[in-house]
Amino acid sequence: MPKETYQPFREPIYITRPLLPDVDVILEKLREVWASQWLTNNGPQHQIFEQKLLESLRVPYLSLFNNGTIALIVACQSLRLSGEVITTPFSFPATPHVLAWNNIRPVFCDIEPTTLNIDADKIESMLTPQTTGILAVHVFGTPCNVIKIQEVADRYGLRVIYDAAHAFGVEIGGRGIGTYGDISMFSFHATKLFHTAEGGALTFNDLHLKSRIDLLKNFGIKNENEVVMPGINGKMTEIQAALGLVLLDYVDGERRKRAGLLKTYRECLEGVDGLSFLPYDMDGVEKSLQYFVIRIDEKLFGCSRDRVYEEFKKYNVFTRKYFFPLCSAYTCYKHLPSSSHANLPVAEKIACEVLCMPFYGGLSVDDVVRICDILKSLRHQ
Repeated sequence: MPKETYQPFREPIYITRPLLPDVDVILEKLREVWASQWLTNNGPQHQIFEQKLLESLRVPYLSLFNNGTIALIVACQSLRLSGEVITTPFSFPATPHVLAWNNIRPVFCDIEPTTLNIDADKIESMLTPQTTGILAVHVFGTPCNVIKIQEVADRYGLRVIYDAAHAFGVEIGGRGIGTYGDISMFSFHATKLFHTAEGGALTFNDLHLKSRIDLLKNFGIKNENEVVMPGINGKMTEIQAALGLVLLDYVDGERRKRAGLLKTYRECLEGVDGLSFLPYDMDGVEKSLQYFVIRIDEKLFGCSRDRVYEEFKKYNVFTRKYFFPLCSAYTCYKHLPSSSHANLPVAEKIACEVLCMPFYGGLSVDDVVRICDILKSLRHQ
């Protein structure tokens, strides 16, 4: 019996669309910025936004940035990391790049096969006398094994930074994910659940870090007469902060829509041989709903991840192979001993299986059902 054929979507279906408020609401907020004639340098929108985020993320201290990458660079500087830092190969390029920009050698550790996060049980075996820290990623918003990572860090006197780019709103037992480790970085890029078009933040528990980080992101300027350290320009603008203040009121609604789409995806794809999901149901964990990710076992599904990715394009559906290739495969890192295939067997396998599906509040349930039907039609092609 021939398989049912499907027509392409009339309009492109992308992996995500930015959450956008009514333009009139934004214009009203921008009038406040224009009236103040204060566009950057810790203006009123920035100050209000920072306070609101403290409450939203359930963290004691926070510093806003123009983007998440600069924030991570400053995080490394603020903790005076040097030598080597243990990190994951399964991440966006910014994660190892911020180490390189700080003259730090990334040491890639393999990942867990279920959460896809850095394998906390393997970190200790990667340590050398040059290791000064751990840079872990809450991949797709799933929390790392924060307890085990902290135990290793405490045992060896290491600092811990979390790349929480995907983890806005994540909590463990009611505790904000940004309170773990020494510093956490949140990205507010337009592709994220919550965004300021571009932007980011560092969160931390140490008040002394607040003053150091704020100096580092503003050229090291203490006052009109003193520059006390070699800083950088990482300041968030008033326009970014204004957008963020407006969008904070939209996040809960977006999360509810995504929760409904997640339910539909799972109901449509549950039990399909060769397809598996990440652990979306974790005891005591409030997830971010940043991405919906599947893994495709080529042997069981009868079609490779790469083939599925290309076939979807014929239907005007654009998925993403996050994260492929691994960071350890980049030209600038593949020469490192820790980048060897033998060191990263799980990450190498996962990188050829993962596919991020379209997932944003603007999708309809019917859209998701149709996407799932197309996916299932690709089996054994």
